[in-house]
Amino acid sequence: MVDRGIHYEAAFEAFLRERATPYVAVDEAKRALFGKAKLKGFDFLVYSRNGPNLLVDVKGRRATGGKSMQTWATQRDVDDLLQWEQVFGEDFQAVLAFAYWIEPRDETLGLPGLASDLPPGEAEEPGVFRHLSRWYRLMAISLADYRNHMRQRSAKWETVALPTSDFRSLARPMETLL
Repeated sequence: MVDRGIHYEAAFEAFLRERATPYVAVDEAKRALFGKAKLKGFDFLVYSRNGPNLLVDVKGRRATGGKSMQTWATQRDVDDLLQWEQVFGEDFQAVLAFAYWIEPRDETLGLPGLASDLPPGEAEEPGVFRHLSRWYRLMAISLADYRNHMRQRSAKWETVALPTSDFRSLARPMETLL
């Protein structure tokens, strides 16, 4: 099962359950099927009602005040997810799901605020979801789009990222893929 100790993945799973979306948390299942493979795993196999089934790799990021949209991943994340997409075939699409933990700030003190302190109307925005006492913005981008627009972020850390303008134009609220 997915490591539910990672709050981003636990929130993503709760999001799927709340929407009665069929899924498999594949962390352990993939090891049994591909025990000798050296591929980094993905997190969820999601059965979509609106399109291809999804191979989802959840990327948890912190977004202070809901404004920051870090889009980095490792080159290995991208390469291995592409291989998983090829293994599963044409009925499956690989997706990077960025789960942004919206950490509101108390602007008067410059300190983190309470989870209920979202700006008015932000909780109703597409992609915004509450799990336990935290708010998240769940945005997804197809691996194909990510690969076509990614740029090297750090050679040392072997990371890539999307320019903010590309991410904002290509990423969609996760629920639109379900």
